[in-house]
Amino acid sequence: MNEIWAILLAAGESTRMKTNKLLLPYKGKLVITTVIDIVMQSEADQLLLVLGAFREEILAVVDGRPVKHCYNHDYKKGMLTSVQCGFRNLPDYAEAAIIFLGDQPMISAGVINRIISGYRSSKKGIIVPVYNGRRGHPVLISTKYKEAVQGLDPEEGLRSLLSQHAKDVQEVEVALPGILKDIDTMEDYLTETN
Repeated sequence: MNEIWAILLAAGESTRMKTNKLLLPYKGKLVITTVIDIVMQSEADQLLLVLGAFREEILAVVDGRPVKHCYNHDYKKGMLTSVQCGFRNLPDYAEAAIIFLGDQPMISAGVINRIISGYRSSKKGIIVPVYNGRRGHPVLISTKYKEAVQGLDPEEGLRSLLSQHAKDVQEVEVALPGILKDIDTMEDYLTETN
């Protein structure tokens, strides 16, 4: 089947925000539903939501959308554990996964499609979007790295996978600065919504 799955990281505690940022209003929707809808408009085949801290609240608002989900019991240990949970819950026929941050509603389906296209044309195992020379998210990772992802150091996260396999990384230039931004603080949120 060779499907490309989206793994959407939505397990965090929003500690810097002091409120669940994924459930904040964003352009007529919520932050999390905006990201889900953008992913679903793209060429990604399936979406897997990784849940943790606010599982019930997030499930309640994504109800009705055709997303699959898993629960990261280790979400308090950081983002890498959510990436690992997502990879563990991919079906065997998934060929690659695009790792999305739940608090990054400033991306577009066009950027996602460009990353997928870069993967298909380059035959590289890791595709990273780049804006003005700076790497951002989402990052596409071939499932051939499934085991490698499970063995990564939590302190270094996915960055170490990219440095260990630098020859298999393809950068894809995009015209959207949104790949460099996420919503960590109330200031970030107010900047993006005003």
